[in-house]
Amino acid sequence: MYVKTININNQIEFLASEKYVNFTTTVSDEGIVPDEFGRKIVFAGSILDGNGKVVNDSTAAGILFSSVDVTQGAQPGSLMVEGYVLEDRLPVKPADTAKTALKEIKFR
Repeated sequence: MYVKTININNQIEFLASEKYVNFTTTVSDEGIVPDEFGRKIVFAGSILDGNGKVVNDSTAAGILFSSVDVTQGAQPGSLMVEGYVLEDRLPVKPADTAKTALKEIKFR
C-alpha cells in the first residue's frame, strides 16, 4: 500500500452573504480538461447550465457551490440558484448575458 498526495486548487470564498438557495444537480464531465494528475475538477464558482455543463452565457442556470471531481463521469453537485456572490472571486468573470440569466443571484 502507498500514499499519494493530490493537491486541489482551493479557492477563496465567493459568497457575499450567508443567505442562499441551492438545489441538487448533476455536474457534467463534458469539456473538462484533466489537470496534471489526470483529475477532472469542476471548481466551486463555475457557472453551469441546466444540463450541468460549464457555461458563461444566457443558458446559465446557477453557480456551482462546491468543487466536484468528474474524473469518473458526471457526478452530483450543489447548484446555487439564489443568493449574493462576490463577482471578482469567481473562477471566471461572468458575462453580462450569464448575469442576466441568473436573475436571483446578486453580484457584488
